[in-house]
Amino acid sequence: MRPLETLPPTETLEIENGLSLAPRVKLNLTIHPSLPSISKPIDEWQLKRALIDFLKTSLSVSVTVPEEDLQIRRLKDLKKRKRDEPVAHGALFIRDLGFLNSRKKGEESDKEEEDVKELEKKFLDWRRYVAENMDGIELNLEGVKYNLSVEIPASDDFDRMRKDWEELYAFGNRGYSKGGRQEPDTIVLRGVPSRWFAEPRVSSKPSMLVTHTIFSAFGKIRNLNVAEDDDLSKGTDEDDLDIVSGLHCKIVVQFEKYRDFYNALKVLCGRSLQKDLD
Repeated sequence: MRPLETLPPTETLEIENGLSLAPRVKLNLTIHPSLPSISKPIDEWQLKRALIDFLKTSLSVSVTVPEEDLQIRRLKDLKKRKRDEPVAHGALFIRDLGFLNSRKKGEESDKEEEDVKELEKKFLDWRRYVAENMDGIELNLEGVKYNLSVEIPASDDFDRMRKDWEELYAFGNRGYSKGGRQEPDTIVLRGVPSRWFAEPRVSSKPSMLVTHTIFSAFGKIRNLNVAEDDDLSKGTDEDDLDIVSGLHCKIVVQFEKYRDFYNALKVLCGRSLQKDLD
């Protein structure tokens, strides 16, 4: 596997067991009605079409998003809804990021590190641009108006997480020089398909051996835990039919070195784990 420090944010990383980390922009969506007293359920198809059309026509670059990359969860029972609660929430995934790789004429560089940093800045600037342009727009669906709120998921915002842990550990390190400098070393992944980390033709449950093999590609592991993520299905409404107990797992990886933790987390942010089904 190539050194993680040289991986541009627009490039897919192939890892073990037919798995890969594919780049994407993910944005969380929240939809509120303009009139709080609305009693009609939101039309999911109309909502998706309105968002897809906006992405195609209202940004500096026309973005084509397939319908399956717009995940919408509706609140079905509007009678139980409080006036300030949303009628739907969801997530948008933008996977076609090839246009970010394009260079202007005469812009050639033989310095890989500079290229990666330049692409990282372009990626982050463009993600922020999309989020800011979508946030607050009004959607008119068959005469009913809705307001859209958009934000970058905290788990995708590497710079914000880094600042948070640097502040936390800077405070915690005061006066504790004997034990050495404290730094984070553990990553938690939730909602991962169990079968992707299982031993083929042996079990559908996640395997510690398979999981260790996959994540040791990122660095030396001190501790590893993998278990069914049953908590994922708690607190969901009747529209969340794809979350079934036992199908997903929770993985906790503790690295020996801070640098390996840092690089692994940076690569995981802004990417989706995918499985080659061939």
